[in-house]
Amino acid sequence: MNPAGPLAGRRIGLLTASASRLGGGVTEAVIAQAIMIRAMGGEALVFALEDAHSAADSARYAPSEIHFSRVLGPAQIGFAPDLIGQLLAAKLDCLHQQGIWMYPSRAGEVWARRTGKPLIITPQGMLDPWITARGRWKKALARIGYERAAWRRATLMHALSGREAQSIAQESGRTDSLILPNVGPPAIAAPSAMRPPQVLFIGRIHPKKNVLALVAAWLRLAPQGAAQLLIAGWGSDADVAELQRALVGAPPSVKFIGPIFGAAKQALLEGSRFTILPSHSEGLPLSILESWAAATPSIMTDECNLPEGFAAGAALNCGYDPATIARTIGAALALSEGQWLEMAAAAQALAAGPFSAEVVARRWAEAYLAAIASKQP
Repeated sequence: MNPAGPLAGRRIGLLTASASRLGGGVTEAVIAQAIMIRAMGGEALVFALEDAHSAADSARYAPSEIHFSRVLGPAQIGFAPDLIGQLLAAKLDCLHQQGIWMYPSRAGEVWARRTGKPLIITPQGMLDPWITARGRWKKALARIGYERAAWRRATLMHALSGREAQSIAQESGRTDSLILPNVGPPAIAAPSAMRPPQVLFIGRIHPKKNVLALVAAWLRLAPQGAAQLLIAGWGSDADVAELQRALVGAPPSVKFIGPIFGAAKQALLEGSRFTILPSHSEGLPLSILESWAAATPSIMTDECNLPEGFAAGAALNCGYDPATIARTIGAALALSEGQWLEMAAAAQALAAGPFSAEVVARRWAEAYLAAIASKQP
């Protein structure tokens, strides 16, 4: 903690449905936000619903406080009667909610109403049309029950991209969103030689990530030699089982290696020639920011909401179907060393520049302090 930082003495709550691996990219974003708040001198306190991996993954938030609330009833709703009390007892200066559509939205709105203090809501891509088209009845009830009240109550709505700001405006009527990307990790030096032909998918195993199309693309491409596709991630038992069935009889050049974290994850990122994310829906994928920080160019879709990558030459657009994904992977692996090094340098420059912790943290400090000041008598 930096006692001279701009957030010194401020207690910022980070509220999310899951603070474990089950939260996927949202969990990674919350961890990064907590680190950033501490670096600016503030206290980051995390509040989440209890799930099967809460205890095992809680150490990733140290030294921040983390509070779990036990869920009663359906896990999809996440009703946790202790959550509001935990938030009120924490004496927060500001509450920053990450993700929507579950009971924490109700708890955040109640906390803001009772305390008169600022609530910031980051939907984390959960207002994307691909997401809102799924589970329509649940989301309709959530809108009526608590989401619209929370969106009205929020001091600030935060969008990860211009596209998400449009989705927020369409759903909530709020046209004043702060547009600011997730904070990326520190960038390593750009490489001086091309890496082995390894393509890495890392993230949640979920239909929106389009992993089955990726596997079909790799089998269609049938790359020769040392080329390999590694799929690292976690997901529901059903989604993981579907992926494993798709890999039955597949060549050894494609492997599912399960969840991976920490130094092992970083080693994979730094050892890959490309990362790939053929996703149907994202807020702003931290896995791509991690890739660029490792000076690893990416293969991704428009739905990753990172047009900067295409513009800078740090990314290739693969589309969504196996045929276009296969063509893009094939073209990527056929690049010369000089062409690949240019892409790697472009990726590293994005991570060290507009997506760097320093740039994003400065803007977040301004946003937090402005929100707190707006609620002071």
